[in-house]
Amino acid sequence: MHLIVEDKLIFLREYKDNVQILSANEIKKINKNLIPDNWRVCEEKDTHKKIKMIMAYWKKYSGNELQNTISYLHKHLEDIEIIKVKHRYSLLYTIENENGNKLYYEGRNPKEKFNNEVVEKPWNKFPDSLKKFYEHVHNGFYDYTSESMGLVPLESVTYLDDYEWGIIEELQEPLKLDLKTSFGFFSNGMGDHVVFDYNDCSNDNATLWFHDDQPNYRINFWNVVDEWMVLGFQT
Repeated sequence: MHLIVEDKLIFLREYKDNVQILSANEIKKINKNLIPDNWRVCEEKDTHKKIKMIMAYWKKYSGNELQNTISYLHKHLEDIEIIKVKHRYSLLYTIENENGNKLYYEGRNPKEKFNNEVVEKPWNKFPDSLKKFYEHVHNGFYDYTSESMGLVPLESVTYLDDYEWGIIEELQEPLKLDLKTSFGFFSNGMGDHVVFDYNDCSNDNATLWFHDDQPNYRINFWNVVDEWMVLGFQT
């Protein structure tokens, strides 16, 4: 078992130098206010118990929005562990997909500070479904190696008005969202985002924003996120 942990750490440290996988004793020493209570199940040796409890939390807060993601994780999760990167705690999800490929996904700590004033100011204007995920499940959940194909941490949310989008000059119809009130919470790692305009996001209405193609308006945010998340697992 020790060799398996060491091999995993060697891989993880190719992407983040200071990452640690915490032991049960190290988890016990974490201040109770720094991580969610349910994360302490990671002190357990019983992997099935860890997965069951953590995924129950997903189902409680995002069960309607991320049904396919939750189902996939239930079937393919090998382990869930607490990792520490410098002073930040996350959950590391180890997944083995249908092709036998090992994947690592990072779920950031929902107790983290915003570290993004541009998102924090209008936070209450975003849908409750989004706030529930970020405030109770994870402050971002994404492929550990690429930091994409998932919901990005709040500090990395893309504010559309911060960028020059060449595609705007090529649009076939007038822009149907306001860049000043639009934020990309999901990234595919290739410059495309699933975006909420907080002035037009009732019923989880969103836009699939491409960096080099026509936007796809009036999509359901979670339908796309759920689909793309599973696509990421399957590669």
